Amino acid sequence: MTEYKKGSDVNIIKESAIRYGIERYRGYTIEDYYALPEDTGAELIDGVLYDMASPSVRHQDIAMQVSFQMVDYVNKKGGKCKVLQGPVDVQLDRDDKTMVVPDIIIVCDPEKVKEDRVTGGPDFVAEIVSPSSRKRDYAIKSGKYCGADVREYWVIDPEKDRVIVYDFEGDKPPAIYSMKEEVPVQIFGGELKIRFPENSK
Repeated sequence: MTEYKKGSDVNIIKESAIRYGIERYRGYTIEDYYALPEDTGAELIDGVLYDMASPSVRHQDIAMQVSFQMVDYVNKKGGKCKVLQGPVDVQLDRDDKTMVVPDIIIVCDPEKVKEDRVTGGPDFVAEIVSPSSRKRDYAIKSGKYCGADVREYWVIDPEKDRVIVYDFEGDKPPAIYSMKEEVPVQIFGGELKIRFPENSK
């Protein structure tokens, strides 16, 4: 991991294969996040700014196809739930220290959806793992999402050909699926089963 400057004096953590082992500044706020240049991909977690690399074509393909299946299901069922594909800002803790940018979310409380962000934990979150996000997606975000009352969290890992499903609402241990399997969405009682594109690995 290296720490470098973007813009004026903002330090953004750039993730690498090594562990988070250096001391990093934890005093950034949402005001600092929105002051970044528009073309800067970043997330703010507990006052730390993390760099977000541009998604790969494979990443985008998975996000699009999974989102499409979810939107199709929600539209057919009706109701209040809304599917949003990233980038979308989520002010997870409703404080000024955390603003994450998940790949896919489902929000069933319309009051949480604002013009420029979602406030509070979505009902469902999916993160598609990339080399630049692996540590955050597996170690940091799972705890953040659980603490923010997210009901279900998926870690979609194309490199390892697996999907890890955290059913926080059901208080169950994580379930691991191959990306060749159909993966049930627990917040919909398992009725919706997601199929991944054949070339996702």
